[in-house]
Amino acid sequence: MVALRLLASAVPGAAAAQDPGIRLDSGRFTVVAERQDERLARALLAAAQRNDSFPGLPRPRDRVLIAIAPDARRLRAWVGPYAPEWGAAFAFPDQRKIVMQGRGAGSDAGDPVGVLRHELAHLALHEAMGGLPPRWFDEGYASVAAGEFSREQAFETSIGMVWRTLPTLEQLERGFVRGGMEASWSYAMAHRVVSELDGLGGAGGLANFFRYWKSTGSFEKGLRQAYGMTGEGFEKHWRDATRRRYGALSFVTNVSAALGLFAVVLVPLFLQRRARDRKKLEAMRAADVAQEAAARASALQAILDGAGTADPDDALPAPAVPQYSPPYDHDR
Repeated sequence: MVALRLLASAVPGAAAAQDPGIRLDSGRFTVVAERQDERLARALLAAAQRNDSFPGLPRPRDRVLIAIAPDARRLRAWVGPYAPEWGAAFAFPDQRKIVMQGRGAGSDAGDPVGVLRHELAHLALHEAMGGLPPRWFDEGYASVAAGEFSREQAFETSIGMVWRTLPTLEQLERGFVRGGMEASWSYAMAHRVVSELDGLGGAGGLANFFRYWKSTGSFEKGLRQAYGMTGEGFEKHWRDATRRRYGALSFVTNVSAALGLFAVVLVPLFLQRRARDRKKLEAMRAADVAQEAAARASALQAILDGAGTADPDDALPAPAVPQYSPPYDHDR
């Protein structure tokens, strides 16, 4: 009952269930779930404890509540009506709370350990930096911290890398607001920007940048002090670096995909056409053979017919009549 009251109070809108559920406490984490998700809850708690540091940030200290919803319907009820339909987990930094789906989640919900790591990164960034990071950086950082390499793969397979100009950071922020496919592309680009910042920091990664950003309260000044770049200079750098790294690969990937598609479509048609031509050729050969056989049969019949109607006597040669010739007189 204590666990049930915790779940009901921690997650507004949660309905009372017959199963009182479970509560697991360890370190700075508390996990609450229904009994059916106990195994998942224990696995997530162990994973959170095992990897509780984040790139460039001091080790988090805030306590975190992780509530595991038994199904998508309950997840929506706990999160509220404004949650996007594609979300499988949600972080509430001000409340230091994460709500995510349990074992009933669909295959599109992703690996629960990776999903939890992503949401914990949101909380860790907020604990260290407050409200300074914009949405694009918040999402890009969480993606990098969770090791979501699928974001990198979005560049490898995207035709946009070949034909369209990569956006500025301001345009990237607007992409999250518009949602849909634009938001999906924006997630991949945000991952690339934060990954590039991390790489520029050398061994220190993002640590120096975070320190300067927080002390000045300005993303632009943090860039200048940490990397010696203006905001405009960094935008040009990450676009050029991304296009060098993925532009040719994207082109080759898309050409290969197009060729593969043509092969899938055209090869069966070619084989079908070839089989049809083979049948036509065999039919023509059979017709020629039949025509030749008919011609021979017709000629033989004509000979036989002609031989049967002729007079037998006409077929015998006339006897030769000897002609008189006087003897040759040598004396004359």
